[in-house]
Amino acid sequence: MGMKNYHRFYLLLEELAGSTDDEAKAAVIGSYTEGRKWHLRDLTDEEYEGLIRQLDERVGYRTRKARSGTLKLVQQLGIDTTDWARVNAFTEDPRIAGKPFARITREEHGALQRKLRAIMRHGGLKAAAETDKKQTTTNEQ
Repeated sequence: MGMKNYHRFYLLLEELAGSTDDEAKAAVIGSYTEGRKWHLRDLTDEEYEGLIRQLDERVGYRTRKARSGTLKLVQQLGIDTTDWARVNAFTEDPRIAGKPFARITREEHGALQRKLRAIMRHGGLKAAAETDKKQTTTNEQ
């Protein structure tokens, strides 16, 4: 068995565990191999590829969950989430996310969800728009 590049493993491990320390690494490998192996170098090529597929699925699930949570909040704010042009127009606003919905990372979804909940607590988008108008009018005087 030749040298493997473990870069993908460490990226996925950081995403899932928030750490790439030996303890987190051993826990993931041990869980995947049902306690038979604890080190990457001990995995066969097939085991390594299977582990990567499993970790990819878990990371993908977390990303889908984050996207779904954001869409639910966007919908609660009155944006038609069946119309991607409207969703993108909303998220591209610099005060919201400054980018199209599809380009928002999982970490950014967390921050965006906090921002959207704050908007909801303060009366929703109409209240936020009226506050912006008042500030603009005050600044112009």
